[in-house]
Amino acid sequence: MKQSLFTLCLVLTLTACSSAPEKKEQLTEKQYYEDAQAAMDNNRFLLAIEKLQSLESRYPFGRYADQAQLELVYSYYRTIDFESAAVTAERFIRLHPDHSDLDYAYYMKGLASYSVDRGLVERFIPTDFSERDMGAARESFDDFNRLINRFPKSRYAEDARQRMIYLRNLMAAYELKAALFYMTRGAYIAAAKRSTFIVENYDRTPSLPDALAVMTKAYLELGLTDLASSSEQTLAYNFPQHKELSSGKLRYTPRSQKKTTLLNAVTFGLFD
Repeated sequence: MKQSLFTLCLVLTLTACSSAPEKKEQLTEKQYYEDAQAAMDNNRFLLAIEKLQSLESRYPFGRYADQAQLELVYSYYRTIDFESAAVTAERFIRLHPDHSDLDYAYYMKGLASYSVDRGLVERFIPTDFSERDMGAARESFDDFNRLINRFPKSRYAEDARQRMIYLRNLMAAYELKAALFYMTRGAYIAAAKRSTFIVENYDRTPSLPDALAVMTKAYLELGLTDLASSSEQTLAYNFPQHKELSSGKLRYTPRSQKKTTLLNAVTFGLFD
């Protein structure tokens, strides 16, 4: 009886041991980092993210912790997770204000910030980005600006400057579209403000000549002839070949001086 009881206990013990879950072997910090590097080299960025996140959570103050954060930013960016890339870059900048690779963090944050509201389709289908909200573009512009101000000799500075030129042109085009929209709706004060904003903040952009033309038209509609004359002269002096100029004068007749047509009346001024 005692022998049977002993045998039963032994069987139960062995069964319990065999059914216990196996503990997953924890890698060293170096192994996690090398595995992540190997994954990135093979364009397996989702796997790289998994390894880097594990490294960061298990060895937050380790030898590879700082570099892992930067690699994580890049991996997020390559998987089109721009929001996570921007957030991770921002966290790195906040936690490591004196790091030797801080310029790279600013650069990647600038890239990610602008891309954060872009969908997958927009990466392959041409889109007029001046029709998008400019919040992300302004944030990206500021990130690149911080980069070149703090690190003017950085290897990323020249590319950042070129991207800033593009973003500046884009923001000017956005403001111009808004000004033109207000003109078509008869909101001349708003149109004048938007076009003035372009002249004051986005000089040397392709949108500047048209902004001066819109400004002139808006002032004419508002009866501000002196201001209209001043903006018209500025347009004629700097851009004499502008498509709306003829002998230095803008070809435009204010609506108040036009005869109202049936189409204009029926469409409440939307069409002449």
